[in-house]
Amino acid sequence: MPLRMSVLDRLELPIVQAPMAGGPSTPALAAAVSEAGGLGFLAAGYKTPGAVRDDIAATRALTDAPIGVNVFAAGGEPADAGAVARYADCLRAEADGAGVALGRPRFDDDALAGKLELLCGADPVAVVSFTFGCPARDLVARLHAAGSEAWVTVTSAAEAEAAVAAGADALIVQGVEAGGHRGSFTDDAVAPPGLGVLALLQVLGSGTGVPLVATGGIVTGAAVGAVLVAGAAAAQLGTAYLLCPEAATSAPHRAAVASARPTAPTRAFSGRLARGIVNRFMRDHEAHAPVAYPEVNHLTAPLRAHGRATGDGDVINLWAGEAHALAQERPAGELTRALAADARAAVAAAHARLG
Repeated sequence: MPLRMSVLDRLELPIVQAPMAGGPSTPALAAAVSEAGGLGFLAAGYKTPGAVRDDIAATRALTDAPIGVNVFAAGGEPADAGAVARYADCLRAEADGAGVALGRPRFDDDALAGKLELLCGADPVAVVSFTFGCPARDLVARLHAAGSEAWVTVTSAAEAEAAVAAGADALIVQGVEAGGHRGSFTDDAVAPPGLGVLALLQVLGSGTGVPLVATGGIVTGAAVGAVLVAGAAAAQLGTAYLLCPEAATSAPHRAAVASARPTAPTRAFSGRLARGIVNRFMRDHEAHAPVAYPEVNHLTAPLRAHGRATGDGDVINLWAGEAHALAQERPAGELTRALAADARAAVAAAHARLG
């Protein structure tokens, strides 16, 4: 069936709530942002297809507005088993001290096929976004036939070109400032760090032919206005929503987000590069962490669960963007509307300064 007017054109506010897998994203958070006029996202990462189905149903019970679902599209091959085993040896004392067993470092695709079968079915969401990879053109066609748009997270001009060639309806342009995992198609240990979101927006410019959704370090309305002026059709924010009551952010994670502590990229928790607030686990283990996703993610899962249960923020992946200290503790719908109002004011002030 033909797609309706693009989702971005249908939004009242050019604000997208980033999917935050592993806990913070909830149906209540996505629904609140969509009800306020933005686009709320559910995170399918680390969930079964059945759990994703339940989350979609729970969100639709709260709003009739458009919503999105994000999936992990990581490909590749299993990591070097020896490197993973050596890292497990490094973590053994950590696990013993916490009284937990390390997880089994298995390779899997996060039940991607089952999630796509659900999302390409008879009850589509407005947008399906992809992180860690680019969907094949025939999969994008299936999503279009179901009535969904396909958005692809990109971190470089080469990735943007591949996503457009696959038929992506929009590109989520992720700068290095972003909290959580880098959305790059591959996690290369020797790759350069990448571009900030404003630089990447300028590099891509209008040459892609599809709308750009900017993400990375955007926490305030002024930053929303900045990326819109730089050519984005919308801003995607994740860290900004971590302190909202609708988010299932753990108590130690909330405390860290509200602090002024620095962030840094790390593979220590998952085996894939991600930005988090620096803690002891990162300092102790980053130097030994291999490029091994999702094996390391499974390996450290019991430690991280123990940290959340006991309130020990030193063993939790405290994912957050560089400007996390500016996040506000307020309801998600109220925050969404305030971000839009602040963006309008910032753009108007900039216009006035330009005469």
